[in-house]
Amino acid sequence: MKSLEGKVAIVTGGSSGIGRATVLKFVQEGAVVAIWDINEIRGKELETELTAKGHKAIFYTVNTSDATQIDEAVKKVVGAYGKIDILVNNAGITRDASLLKMTEEQWHQVIDINLTGVFLCTKAVAPYMVEKGYGRIMNASSVVGLYGNFGQTNYAATKAGVIAMTQTWSKELGRKGINVNAVAPGFILTEMLMAMPEAVLAKMSEKVPSNRLGKPEDIANIYAFLASDQADYINGATISVDGGITL
Repeated sequence: MKSLEGKVAIVTGGSSGIGRATVLKFVQEGAVVAIWDINEIRGKELETELTAKGHKAIFYTVNTSDATQIDEAVKKVVGAYGKIDILVNNAGITRDASLLKMTEEQWHQVIDINLTGVFLCTKAVAPYMVEKGYGRIMNASSVVGLYGNFGQTNYAATKAGVIAMTQTWSKELGRKGINVNAVAPGFILTEMLMAMPEAVLAKMSEKVPSNRLGKPEDIANIYAFLASDQADYINGATISVDGGITL
């Protein structure tokens, strides 16, 4: 039996990068997946691709900083499938600048999506999980949230905040059958990273004890494990998936 057979999952930011890899992994493991993203073209293309292969996936245009859009999409998922078992809060953005150059707009843009968005999505989904007495919530943090990074005051703050929310929610929701965990990726070969010069990527790879940069699938595999019954006793954890870069 597939590890997520019969489960209903929401993956935010699911049309590209780590989100897309997570969607692909989840449907392979038997889950029904609601893909949330603001990129309607990519989202619908992914839905068409997966349904053509016999998988169960549906795309919703959702801005995760908009509580109204979130609430409407949650109701549609529950209306269609009767429940929500899994939430992956993956959507995120960067607006990098050093402290002295960072604008208030850059600060608020990242806070709104990476931190407030995680709060809004979880708040909207959690009541349905509480009602069923079961749920798996995974939040995207980052090694930057653990150790900071030059030029990423806003991003680091959100990713550290995600860890704190994860720990708090694990205490509040664990007794209700809901596990909440965070994943902290290192250098992952998403489109944003792959746009860098090859020489820069080579130097980044040399810093990783595993001697390679991560793939989106490396993170998707951890999400799938945490969503499965095999991870039933993991709650409130932050799992670094970084090839050892933080050692």
